[in-house]
Amino acid sequence: MSKIKTKYICSNCGFESIRWLGKCPDCQNWNTLVEEQYETGKSKTPHSEFSLTLHTLSEVSPEPEQRIKTGIEEFDRVLGGGLINGSLVLIGGDPGIGKSTLVLQAAGKISAKVIYVTGEESLEQIKARAHRLCIKSDNLFIQAENNLLHVIDTIKKEKPAVVVIDSIQTVYNNDFDNSPGTVTQLRECTALLMEKTKELDFTAIIIGHVTKEGIIAGPKILEHIVDVVIQFEGESSSSYRILRAHKNRYGNTNEIGIFEMTELGLEEVINPSELFLSERNSLISGSVVTSCIEGTRPLLVEVQALVTPSNYGYPQRVTNGFDQRRLSILLAVLEKRCALRLSSANVFLNIVGGIKIDEPSVDLAVCCAIASSLKDIPLEFNTLVLGEVGLGGEIRSVGHLDKRIKEASKLGFTKALLPSKNLNKKNLDSSLTLHGISDIRAAMDSLGLK
Repeated sequence: MSKIKTKYICSNCGFESIRWLGKCPDCQNWNTLVEEQYETGKSKTPHSEFSLTLHTLSEVSPEPEQRIKTGIEEFDRVLGGGLINGSLVLIGGDPGIGKSTLVLQAAGKISAKVIYVTGEESLEQIKARAHRLCIKSDNLFIQAENNLLHVIDTIKKEKPAVVVIDSIQTVYNNDFDNSPGTVTQLRECTALLMEKTKELDFTAIIIGHVTKEGIIAGPKILEHIVDVVIQFEGESSSSYRILRAHKNRYGNTNEIGIFEMTELGLEEVINPSELFLSERNSLISGSVVTSCIEGTRPLLVEVQALVTPSNYGYPQRVTNGFDQRRLSILLAVLEKRCALRLSSANVFLNIVGGIKIDEPSVDLAVCCAIASSLKDIPLEFNTLVLGEVGLGGEIRSVGHLDKRIKEASKLGFTKALLPSKNLNKKNLDSSLTLHGISDIRAAMDSLGLK
């Protein structure tokens, strides 16, 4: 006879416990265990033996990738060239950032049959949004349904190429007694969708909510189940959005797509470097332009620094788009190798445009921006600064230099400050005046910041 029992599941990692715990012993997060009920004593299907067939790698013939173009180039770039048949894509982001808008725009441009399943909005609301976005497609079908089993029955009957679930937190599998949005429902619904995408050969796009920490709601195993995890980034007060892949089994995870939110929906930003530099002021100190590589695309970004005297015992170190611990290392190098007094100063660092930079090639630009603000000396307007800074003050070489230089040349830059070891490389754009430097003191001398 079956019995109803209670267990506690961590909403972050999926850890299960028979009693409530304030701190998850697996992922070490506080207040993440939620109560769920489950049924025990169910009869299990007896296991039957089967013959296992093994294949060598040479016996398996590779299938050519069949990509479905979404009609949005920036979206396709992040996906790795388009949607793959039989894949499951998870898109997350803050409320109102544009997840549903982007997916609905893509669904309206796909030439194959698309079913848009909404569990949050009515059909009239979807129609009103499509009208605002000027979407007119005979291949787009809408279904208002929360029961995932009913959705799968529709998929078997209609045989679409793409299915959109908006959102995964609102659908449920009635084989389980848990409410929609609970850990069990999220895990089981996602696993069932993944199984059906492979079995029925369609692509599923699921939209997920995020927590207040900015991560996709539900257990971390949710991201391990799916094939692609895409995150929408950007401030709600800004019109620009960045689409970034955190996991992609079919493409590069370093690619980003940049969009602008307008009255007609999300519009692609074809030249993001020009966008990030459009509001620069040549008369302000603490502003330096550098280049970073996102996937295969070079981006020119403006690094802004502000150094002010500290009136308190502990000076502030505030960063936006840059690692704060890395900033502390660079400040120590500037103080030791260039004799700049920064230990008693507040340092504020900002990467303009809301983009986050992780690669070390922007180290020298950060150092030059800080020195420029400290001495209140503006730098030359059309100068690009590149290089990784070591603890000894040496400037180390950077990769993909030809792409960075070509991008700077297209935007009218005339001078580039870069590591001396990069100067001996071929195929560099000769339209820029290239200055090679070997240490950070030489960089300060070249820019007039000594």
